[in-house]
Amino acid sequence: MRLSLRFLLPLALVLAVLAYAVIPLVDTLTLKWFVRDLEMRSELIGRTVEAPLVDLLAAESKTKLHNYFNRIIQDERLFAIGFCSREGKLTYKTLTYPDSIPCDGTTTLVAGKTALVGLTQGTVHVSAIGIEGNGRAWGRLMLVQDMSWAERRSSDTKWYLFYLFAIIGVVISLVTVLVAHLSWRGWVTGVRALLRGKGLTALIGDQPHGADLLPVAQDLRSLIHDLEADKRLRDEHQMSWTPATLKAILHDHLAGDEVLIVSNREPYLHNWNGQDIEVQVPASGVVTALEPVMRACSGVWIAHGSGTADREVVDARGHVRVPPDNPAYEIRRIWMSPEEEDGYYNGFANEGLWPLCHLAHVRPVFRTSDWQRYREINERFALAIIEEAKTDNPVVLVQDFHLALVPKMVRDLLPNATIIMFWHIPWPNPERYAICPWHREILEGLLGSSILGFHTRFNRTNFIETVDRALETKIDWDSSTISYGGKLTAVNHYPISIEWPSRVLKEQPPVPTCRTHIRSSNGLPHTQRVGLGVERMDYTKGILERFLAVERLLELQPEWIGIFSFIQIAAPSRSKIEQYQQLTQQVRASAERINQRFGREGYQPISLRIEHHDPQEIATHYRGVDFCIVSSLHDGMNLVAKEFVAARDDEQGVLILSQFTGAATELPEALIINPYNIDQCAAALHVALTMSPSEQRARMRSMRDIVQEFNVYRWAGRMLMDAARMRQRARIARQTGARDARTATGGQA
Repeated sequence: MRLSLRFLLPLALVLAVLAYAVIPLVDTLTLKWFVRDLEMRSELIGRTVEAPLVDLLAAESKTKLHNYFNRIIQDERLFAIGFCSREGKLTYKTLTYPDSIPCDGTTTLVAGKTALVGLTQGTVHVSAIGIEGNGRAWGRLMLVQDMSWAERRSSDTKWYLFYLFAIIGVVISLVTVLVAHLSWRGWVTGVRALLRGKGLTALIGDQPHGADLLPVAQDLRSLIHDLEADKRLRDEHQMSWTPATLKAILHDHLAGDEVLIVSNREPYLHNWNGQDIEVQVPASGVVTALEPVMRACSGVWIAHGSGTADREVVDARGHVRVPPDNPAYEIRRIWMSPEEEDGYYNGFANEGLWPLCHLAHVRPVFRTSDWQRYREINERFALAIIEEAKTDNPVVLVQDFHLALVPKMVRDLLPNATIIMFWHIPWPNPERYAICPWHREILEGLLGSSILGFHTRFNRTNFIETVDRALETKIDWDSSTISYGGKLTAVNHYPISIEWPSRVLKEQPPVPTCRTHIRSSNGLPHTQRVGLGVERMDYTKGILERFLAVERLLELQPEWIGIFSFIQIAAPSRSKIEQYQQLTQQVRASAERINQRFGREGYQPISLRIEHHDPQEIATHYRGVDFCIVSSLHDGMNLVAKEFVAARDDEQGVLILSQFTGAATELPEALIINPYNIDQCAAALHVALTMSPSEQRARMRSMRDIVQEFNVYRWAGRMLMDAARMRQRARIARQTGARDARTATGGQA
């Protein structure tokens, strides 16, 4: 007790001094943060209202300007608004605008500057935003924002800090008293157990009366997990996500570890074109996302060699360096016979798993022979990974539903490997998933992963609930971690994205040139309004529903007949499967029927292109149309939506987006539709065609900011950083395990 008191008294004094010094400092910093937030908020308001304000100033409509200002100050923090002309005169203001903030005198603020001003009502923050438009400078928009909320928060912060120091003092005091009463022998035993990697819960449980402290240990573990997640989020926001960032992560966090990407679809196909071999980039969201990552990592991409000339260009080991113009990595190609591809790819993967996971009202078909082929090909991919691995602990990125069994197969042969499995399509609810006769085997295969990723929280939750029903596992719901067979799998959501900035866009002409090219190549007048759809020919993409919406638009708004055309680009896909053959016929028939109904000489409302287009052609279409519609009936993410947004550096164009895509949660500024509601879709087409340029700019600017910040490098970087943390923990566990084994052996000797 005397020892405790000798420590507690100086501790209390130190905490009091710290509180006295820290609280004023935090108060000052908090005020600076609030001011910086207000400056950013003022700039955002200024840029948002600039275009409408310029129109009203040009019209010299004082009544409309006053009404416009009064609507803006409905915001509870925006106290008043004024407008200073270029001559320094206060020409417009709200009733609440203080007379002590004129446009001339000592309080004058030049455009782009801010200041804190004291009034009788309290302190306010004043921002001067320069307003420009129509080729001239109009003046300054003066935004006066109330600072009383900041003062209240500052007061609350002081009390929070006071309570924090008090709680810290109490907690440290209790811990000190507890430690003082522990026996020296028990203390040393606990430290040794901790150094050997023994968990905090077990350590407390070994002590006398340790069971009483188990709830405290669990709370501490939960707190540590929350702090780690918060730190990871802050780190992500502070990083600029580029190819160089990925390379830095590999160098700093993974110590240059090798990276292998495994997918069914290869990033480049070599096909015969007469006597020549041409290179083709397939229409695939997986390829679109991963190809920039592979360029940055310079590893090996293992994929099915499906091109007609693929065998002719590889070396003796089945390798070819790509891209052809600037080789940065290697493709290792896996070969299949037509019978194997039919059972593995067309059969089990695309007639079974694909419709099982998509709510598109197509019945899944499962055959035992297809399942056997699926297992054989998955094993072939796994063995290729083993052959390509130069160490016993590579980082392996396995992609999509074609390779669900690969993680466990690799884990059995390379137990130290870090396996990241990403599931690119939706995951169904447990009842629907149980339709698959081999659902347990697929779950066991996926749980061979170190990290299992999905696009959305909803899909992640569906997977965990499915595992909970189907397998005997231990699930930590707080951290979304599943323990099965002595192995841990972290199940997270990583919304996939696209490359930013895009290499394809660097070679694109200006938007006006693209608009002219699209219309001339389709035989359309220069003034024609044009919509666009881009995807694979697939029943999940809602192409038929989209055509019905175009038809309904022309029924309800006949004024668009002759001046609006819709271009549908649909890359051929899975043409050996009956459902896809039927879909192609239905799409052709629907387009022909609508063209016959509303078309006339020199005009067809729908232009259907069932053919492959290279990325440059697609980008030109994105930049040259008035809107792009993504009407998927069910989709994991859908990167077409993000590609369209990235292509519109003119900040014009409208995105119409299905609510059943993962992208809809990230891009709410799009026109969100239910593709089954044909009238709603037709109305969205009309809104897109009549939307003002200023509204298009506001929506597109917001969506471009999201796509830029959450690009494909951030998607891959998050998974690699999580993998690096898991690898570090695994190394420590192996080291402590080996040391404990040596200690035990020495003890027996």
